[in-house]
Amino acid sequence: MKIKPGTLAELAVNFLLPWLVYRWAQPHYGETGALYASAVPPIAWSIVEFIRLRRLDFLSLFVLAGIVLSIVAMMLGGGTRALLIRESFASGLFGVAFLLSLALPRPLIFYLARATVARQTQDGIARLEAAWAERPALRQSLRLMTAAWGAGLTLEMLLRFWLVWHLSVERVLVVSPFVSYAIYGVLMLWTLWYRRRLRADSQAA
Repeated sequence: MKIKPGTLAELAVNFLLPWLVYRWAQPHYGETGALYASAVPPIAWSIVEFIRLRRLDFLSLFVLAGIVLSIVAMMLGGGTRALLIRESFASGLFGVAFLLSLALPRPLIFYLARATVARQTQDGIARLEAAWAERPALRQSLRLMTAAWGAGLTLEMLLRFWLVWHLSVERVLVVSPFVSYAIYGVLMLWTLWYRRRLRADSQAA
């Protein structure tokens, strides 16, 4: 998969724009209202993609699911410690979902990859389906990536839970961002390294 303008637009609409909309709306409409507003870009993108291609966009649905989980967690309310735990609630549930998908015929990473290649070439989905059927190494690689991200996101949630219940609120506010960014950074660096290694192995073969 190569990074193309269409892919960059997809990432911007599904990740950058929701964050920008949230930051703009939060002072005016509060946290819940800002979360509702942040869902507008991926919803609009999903509608446009469905009209244009007659299929649902998995990446947009994935992002919307995270926003919905955040809204539900916020509606549950709770004290200060519950609010701190809530920050990792959505990512932790996604981590568990990644791990559970390993029991399915195709893991979640496959569908994220499918949503990406669908925009790069007209036959992107067909090529990915064929590669999945014909290349055991690809199936193993996608399952490994799903397991790594699932374990990392779940670990981040569990560590945040432990910090919240064992440290003071002030210490949690200082330490927890370093824990989260460290885990996300390791996952991203590992993914880039592993992707480069797969490409090298493919070219050698």
